[in-house]
Amino acid sequence: MNNITVETLYQEKKKDFAFELIHGAEYLKDSKLTTYDIFRPGLALAGYTGYFLSDRIMIIGKTETSFLKTLPLPVRDKRIKKVMKMGTPCMIVTKKLAVDRHFINEASKRKIPILRTKLSTTPFIHQLSIYLDYKLAPKLFVQGTLVDIYGVGVLFIGKPGTGKSECALDLVERGHRFVVDDLVKIVRRGDILIGSGAEKSERLRHHLEIRGVGLVDIFRIFGVKSVRLRKRIEVVVELMLWEEAKGQFDRIGLEKNYSKILALKIPRIVIPLTAGKNVSVIAEIVAMNYLLQIRGIHPANEYDKELMRVLAESALPSVHYDEDIE
Repeated sequence: MNNITVETLYQEKKKDFAFELIHGAEYLKDSKLTTYDIFRPGLALAGYTGYFLSDRIMIIGKTETSFLKTLPLPVRDKRIKKVMKMGTPCMIVTKKLAVDRHFINEASKRKIPILRTKLSTTPFIHQLSIYLDYKLAPKLFVQGTLVDIYGVGVLFIGKPGTGKSECALDLVERGHRFVVDDLVKIVRRGDILIGSGAEKSERLRHHLEIRGVGLVDIFRIFGVKSVRLRKRIEVVVELMLWEEAKGQFDRIGLEKNYSKILALKIPRIVIPLTAGKNVSVIAEIVAMNYLLQIRGIHPANEYDKELMRVLAESALPSVHYDEDIE
């Protein structure tokens, strides 16, 4: 299971969320976040702890704070102690509200860090959930090249030297958009896969390695219209040498092959390579064919169906043209 520390959350979003560390700096490294879901302990503070989600970040907002103020002090202390005893990896107080000293005392006993933000509760929870969803999403790194062709994310894979980078360069020259070459970071978000670069610096983005030429800066040469930061992966195109591809590619298009990436099935096309083959044009056809298929149009199936109908007829029609007309 993926996880991050509360320290990672604090350091990466300190500026965006205007975080203030109230208590437990020494606990940040040891507190792990394993889910993007958030927990508001309203019912627990009211006395019901039959369903307590201790693996989630606990959010204390205006509602919880106002409710606690209505309780007699002994009852309030007892409820806070009970809630904190149930556990949480981190407690965050929103709207820069004052933190009850009993929360701090109990957090100290149980090694729970407490953060505070000036953001309103609902917008903050929304932004925090998005951040955690991305950070905790299943990830995979694949050697390949990702290009946006007519709005379709096409991931080129294959052995080194099969021409993935050269194909991407030709596609950019033809007006398509380059995402990443060599190492593709794939993140699963729900039922889709998002591909992006794995670079640690913005200056390393959008470069291609062309053997004999070296590194090519796509952004500077072709401009902002030729690149994008990330793209949904919808089709996998595997470039394979002809000798290795025998029997692994489809001649007609009736059979559907898939690659399994992070437990999701993605359509896979094998393109056998021969001298002079224009792979970039074929990649454009793959993308356009995919666009037809998601609209319910399957040319290979329609062709096969019509061919079977014609062959089933008792007598084939004679075709003769007296003139060359359209």
